[in-house]
Amino acid sequence: MNPFAFDPLNILFSLLVSMALQAIFFVFAAALKTDKVTDLTYSLTFFLLAVGLALNNPNAGAAHWILAGMVMLWAVRLGAYLLIRIMHMGRDRRFDGIRENFLSFLLFWTFQGITVWATMLPVTVALSGEIQTGAAFLIGSALWLIGLGIETIADQQKFLFKSKSENENRWMDSGLWKYSRHPNYFGEILLWWGLFIATVPALSGWLYLTVIGPIFITCILLFFSGIPPLERRYKEKYGTNPEFQKYRNGTSMLIPWKPA
Repeated sequence: MNPFAFDPLNILFSLLVSMALQAIFFVFAAALKTDKVTDLTYSLTFFLLAVGLALNNPNAGAAHWILAGMVMLWAVRLGAYLLIRIMHMGRDRRFDGIRENFLSFLLFWTFQGITVWATMLPVTVALSGEIQTGAAFLIGSALWLIGLGIETIADQQKFLFKSKSENENRWMDSGLWKYSRHPNYFGEILLWWGLFIATVPALSGWLYLTVIGPIFITCILLFFSGIPPLERRYKEKYGTNPEFQKYRNGTSMLIPWKPA
C-alpha cells in the first residue's frame, strides 16, 4: 500500500468509535457501580470495529472479510467466555475499590478504549486498504489460529477447574497450565502477532509503525493488567505453600515449556 494514499481518518475513526462505545457503557456501569459489562464492552468494540472497517472499504474482498472475521471470531469467543465467567463469579475482584470510585473507574474505561484502538492499528490499516493473500497472510493466519486455540483451551480448562468447589483454594496446574503459568495470555499474544504478520503485505513506509499494536497488547499483558496482578494474587494466597513454590519455580511464566 502506498502510505501516502492511506487516509489517516480511518485511524481517527477507529479511535472515536472505540472511545464512544466505552463512554456509552461507562455511563451504565458507573450508574450501577457494576463491572459486569466491562469485558463484554472490550470484546464488542473489537467486533464492531472489524465489521465497520470492512464495510467502510468499497473495495473489500474475501481477504478483508477473512481478516475481519478472525478479529470477530476471537472477540465473540472471548466476550462469551468473559460474560459467562463474570455471571458465575458474581463480581470481578480486579475492580474492588475501583468501581465505587468515579475517577478511577473512568480512567479504566478510558484506558480500555485506547487499548482496543492501539491493538487494532495494523488491522485498521489493512482493512482500509489492499490485502495480499501471500505467504505472510497465510503464516499470520496460522499463528492466529494456533493462538486462538491455545487461549480457548486454557480458558476452558481453568474455568472448569475453578467451577469445582474442591478446587476453591487450589491453583491451576494441569492441562496447558502444567507447561505455562499463563497459557491463555501466551495464546492471546500469539494471535495478535499473527494478525500483524498477516497485515504486513498491506503496510509500507510509516504504516509499519502499526507494529505498535501487538507490542502494546504484549506489554499490557506482560507488565500491567495481565500477568502482574495475577502473580501478586497467587503469591498472597499460595506463597507459603511448598507445592505452589515448586510449581512456580519449575513452570514457565508465559511460553509453554517442559516443567523443570
